[in-house]
Order: sequence, then structure tokens, then C-alpha cells
Amino acid sequence: MENNVNVNSSSVPHNEDNINTGETIQLPVPESEDKPDTKSDAESDAKPATEPDPKPNAEHDAEPGAEPDAKPDGESDTKPDGETEKATDSEQVTEKEESKEVEEKEKKEEEKQETVEAEPESPVPSLDKVLDEIDQFLVTLQQNVEAGESTPLEIPNFIPVFLHLVEQKIVKYDTGAMKWGETIEDDSSLLGCANRISRLMNHFIEYSRSHAEKEQGGEEKEKVRIDFMINGVSVIQQRVMSFLEDEFRTLMEESRNPNKGDSKGKQQVADSLESEPLEESIPEFPGFTEEAIANLNKIAKEMVASGYENECCQVYALSRRHAFEDGMNKILGYEKLSIDEIQRMQWETLEREIPTWINTWKECTSVWFPGERKLVEMVFGNEADTVVSLMGNISRSIVIQLLNFGESIAMTKRAGEKLFKLLDMYETLRDAIPIMETLFPDDIMGEIKTETTSAKCRLGEAAVLIFCDLENSIKSETGRTPVAGGAVHPLTRYIMNYLRLACEYKDTLEEVFKEHSKIERADSTSRPRYETEESKSKNENKHKEDESPFAAQLMRVMELLDSNLEGKAKLYKEVALSCIFMMNNGRYIVQKIKGSAEIYEVMGETWCRKRSTELRTYHKNYQVETWSKILSYLSPKGLSDHGKVQKPVLKERFKAFNAAFEEIHKTQSMWVVSDEQLQSELRVSISALVIPAYRSFLGRFSQYLDPGRQTEKYIKYQAEDIETYIDDLFDGNAHGRR
Repeated sequence: MENNVNVNSSSVPHNEDNINTGETIQLPVPESEDKPDTKSDAESDAKPATEPDPKPNAEHDAEPGAEPDAKPDGESDTKPDGETEKATDSEQVTEKEESKEVEEKEKKEEEKQETVEAEPESPVPSLDKVLDEIDQFLVTLQQNVEAGESTPLEIPNFIPVFLHLVEQKIVKYDTGAMKWGETIEDDSSLLGCANRISRLMNHFIEYSRSHAEKEQGGEEKEKVRIDFMINGVSVIQQRVMSFLEDEFRTLMEESRNPNKGDSKGKQQVADSLESEPLEESIPEFPGFTEEAIANLNKIAKEMVASGYENECCQVYALSRRHAFEDGMNKILGYEKLSIDEIQRMQWETLEREIPTWINTWKECTSVWFPGERKLVEMVFGNEADTVVSLMGNISRSIVIQLLNFGESIAMTKRAGEKLFKLLDMYETLRDAIPIMETLFPDDIMGEIKTETTSAKCRLGEAAVLIFCDLENSIKSETGRTPVAGGAVHPLTRYIMNYLRLACEYKDTLEEVFKEHSKIERADSTSRPRYETEESKSKNENKHKEDESPFAAQLMRVMELLDSNLEGKAKLYKEVALSCIFMMNNGRYIVQKIKGSAEIYEVMGETWCRKRSTELRTYHKNYQVETWSKILSYLSPKGLSDHGKVQKPVLKERFKAFNAAFEEIHKTQSMWVVSDEQLQSELRVSISALVIPAYRSFLGRFSQYLDPGRQTEKYIKYQAEDIETYIDDLFDGNAHGRR
């Protein structure tokens, strides 16, 4: 294009009156002293070459030197009437002819003006042709930039044509004449136009910026021209970007997988996670088809390139946050609760919410967050900063929402039954942190990790405090009513079952206690310490315990339980029954410890051997207290006087033995030994102690009683009968066997 143009800000870039792709734009410029004093071709053509003088030029016929008003000699100053009228008629004819000529000239000018105005109404060039010209123009501009040329910017007139055609295309989309997604060619064409508009804007703005300091004096017109073009292109660009933003939003909302909207319910969450392999879950989230992702990528690419990255990202982030929260509720069954709502809820209700919260965390970290990152990477392509920003924007709000639930649970009133749920939540957060570190970049993960670690520590601290409250539970159990029959005390059952379950979380509790001890040490660094030799010795002895704070705490609990049981054993009037009580509880404790590999590992073999030794001691004490006196009745001592058996003494011995044995049977058949092995051991040991002595006594002295009435009266039991009655002991049967 050879002709240059000047563009006034009062012109419209896409005005149809200026469309002519064969030449550059001719637009008026602001008036100045340099304005050429020329007329347009239309004005020149409208004027005739010569114009007739309405009056005869008499002066041209006069001789030189003659005065204009002089009359020829003999000629009168007046004319005849006929000549006067004739002259008047001639003047009228001349005026009419002149008027007619003027009208014809005006008519010709109007026709020519209409022709000039009608010229832009010629067929508009096709968009493809204009795009080719735009591309060539952009190539030329880029070459000039690379070459470092600073020549004046020439704006050809096909740019307003291009803007006009783009506006028409947008109008068709807005009016519904065309719909996004129906024709790939139309959509690609619009995106291509958006790309070219963006490149034009960048060149114009860069040119305006680079020439800002040079534009002084007469070059002010060039600044006006460039600013005008920038404004015109900007208007069309805003319309295109607004349309693309709306379509981007529509695609984000409509492209979700509709099958994922059905709620599974909280009770089915765990089953669904177990029954559906991870590989099958990934394609279902986030639920966008390849075609939808491709369209989103194209739109996002053009919006980012055009400087509309913020608008695009806001639409994306808002849509995905809503989709995420909606999915968590409908798919995973997780209900968003505020801290105040959680604090007001009953524990039974919260306890049902915790498994759902745990499953939501696991699903998000294993499927949803990876799927979300994959989606944002596919939509925004190589825009690394945008991907990082959006991933952080979306995930941060979801993570904080989930963490608020965990911290709220940690803030509820402490109770022993909450320990295991708190530990489950602690483990969930602990296991989630390494997974999230692989999903999020460092700048995002830093904040998320800090918040997650803080919530995890709150849960761990609450768990430690609850576990330590076992000490208070034991100390506060000061009931003065002994357990009937010397059975296992409810406190023993509660503590041991609690410890057994707690030791299933042994590794977690070890970790929690170590973290808590670090916190305690950090809190106590400001306190002065005055260490004596005695305290040094104690600290050395407890070095191993310090290595395992949980084991040390467990030992303290067991020591407190032992002390409590010893105090309750003293509540029994019969020493034998107190021994049975201690044997019952001791045996229960040992069996629970040996039955759990985790707690056995913590307590150790040495502790168990020591406890077994204590049990044997209680067993011996029981035998002494119960059967030593009855065995004295079966002793031959005191029966003979100078080698002769005294029958009255023998009768009293049999009578005392019968009465004592019956009393023991009556009483101890009501006692309870629930452990079958301990019960069997006690019966066997009693039989081994009593029956041989009774059989020997009976065989040796029964002959001294007269057969018949005396034998029936004093020998009430045979050895087999004694063994049978011993088998009735410790059944908890109030009636016994008679």
C-alpha cells in the first residue's frame, strides 16, 4: 500500500462509508495551520471552467482613456421606452439562464455526491481475504520491530473492515444466528480473529509507548491517529472477550459429568471406595469430555493472550470450587458444617460424621486433587504460573474447609470414647501431607502444609490429653462397695479394653506422645531447673522411658490400676476372697496383654513374668487362708494317747471337718472365677491338697468307728464326694450342690 492515512479520533474504525480495500484510509485530520488549501475532486468537478458575467461588461468595449460615464456626442441620456423594455427583457432572459445553470450544477453535484457516498456500499470483502491481509500486515510490523525501524505506522483501511466483520460475527452469536460449538470452523474463525485483534493491540500499544517521547509539535497528529485506532480495536476486543468469557463459563458449568450428581449416601461411601478401584474412579472426575477440554483450552489460550487472564481464571476458579463442594456433598456425603454447629452437636452425631470426613479426605487426595490438577493443566496448557495460582485457589479453600472440621472436633469436650476417632483423624491428616506435597507446588504447599500440620497437632494434643485422663479416671474410682464374689472389677475391664484398643494405634500414639513431649519441652524452656544428684539419678533411670513417652504413660496407668485394685481388695472381710479378687483381676490383665501383640510389645515379657509371679503368690495365700485349717482336722496329731486312738477326739475331728468343708462349699461356690483356666487351676490345686489327705485320714481312722450308725453319722463324704464338691467352687452358684 503506497498511500498513507491520517486517522481522526472522530472517525469510526468499522464505518462502512470508508470500506475500500484497494487503498488506504482517507480520514479528516484536526484543523491546523498546515492544512492544505485545496478542494476535493468533487468540488472541482462541480464548478464550470468559466462563469458568465450576469451583466454586460461595457468597460471592455470602451476606448482607452475614456471615462466610464461619458456618453457619445449627440446621444441622449435617456432611451426610448421601447429600447428600455427590450433591455429589460434581455436581462430577465439572462437571469433565467443563469438560474437554470445554477440548478443544473447543483443537481450534478448532488448526483456526484450520491455516487461518492454509494461507493462504500459495494460488496464487503470476505473475512478470509481480510484475514490474509491482516496476517501480512502483522508480519510486516513484526519485521519492522525486529529490524529496529521506527518509521511512521501506516494503518491500511482493511483494519476497520476487519473490525467491522468481527463485530458482525459477534452479533450473529449474540442473536442466536450462530451458536458456539455447532460449527468448528466458525468457532475457530472467531478465536483466530481474537488472536489477531490481540496482536494488533499489542503492536499499536507498543508503538504508542515507544514513540510517546518523540511525539511533539507536528507529530501530535500521529499520536491522535494511533490512540484512535487503539480505542477502536479495544472496543471490539472487549466485545469478543466478553462473549468468550460467557462461553467459557457455560462450558465449565455444562461439561460436568451428570452421572456424578447422584448422592450415594454416607453409609455407602466406604463400600463404594472399596468396591471401585482407583483406576476406575479417576476418569469419572472431574467429568469433562475431551471435546469440552479442547474448547476450554482454546478459549483460555486466547483470553490469556489478550490480557484477560484474570477474568478467565475467576470464572474457572469459581466454577470449580462450586463443583468441588457440590461433589463432596452429593457424591461423598460430606456436609459443610461451621465451627459453631460442630460445637453444639452431640458426640453421637459427630461420631457418624467423622468416617465421612475421613473418606472425603482420602478421596480428595487420591482422586479429586490429582484430577483437578490434570484438568487445570489441560485447560491452561503451558501457563505454569496460572496453573499454580488456580490450583492453589481451588484446593486451599477445600483444604481449609476440611481442616476446620478437624480442629472443631479437637476443641470439643474431652472424653475417653473420643480418643480413637481423634486418632483416626490424626492418621488421615498425617498420611495426606506427603501425598499433597506431590500434588501442589512448593509455594502453595507451604501454606497448606502449615495449616494441615497445625490441625494434625491439635488432634494429636487432644488425643494425648484424653489418654492421660485415664489416670484421673483411675484415681477418681473410689467406690467402697466390693464386687460380689471377688469378680473382675468393671474398672479393670474398662482400662484394659481401652488400653488394648489404644495399643492398636501404638505407632500413632508413640508419634503423638513424642510430638507432645516436644511441645511440653518447648513450653518449659523458660522455667528454671535446679537438678540435684537424686534427680539426676532418676533422670538416668528414666532415660528409656523418655525414648518412649507412650510406653512410660502406659506403665503409669498400670501402676495406678494396681494400686487401685489393692485398695479395693482390702474392702473384703475374708482374706481368701480378697486373694480371689486379686487373682481374677490380675489374670484378666495378663490375658489381655498377652492377647494383644501391640500392648504386649509395650509392656514387655519382664512385666508379664512379674505379674504371673504375683498371681502365684495370691494363689498360695488363698490356699493357706482357706484350706490350712481344714487340713489340720485331717492331721493324726493329737488323736492317739500312748498309741491308742481316742474315739471322742476322732469323732470331733470328722465332725469339724464336715462342718468346715460344708461351710467352704457353701461360701466359695458363690465366689466367681470367670477365667476357666484359673478356675480349673484352683480346683485342681485344692483337690490335690485336700483329697489325698482326706483319703489317707479316712483309710487310717474310719475303722475305729463302729460300723453302721456311727459311720454314717461321722463319715458323711467319701473321697470322690469331696472331689465332686470341689468342682462346684467358684461357679457363682448361690445354692451349690447338696
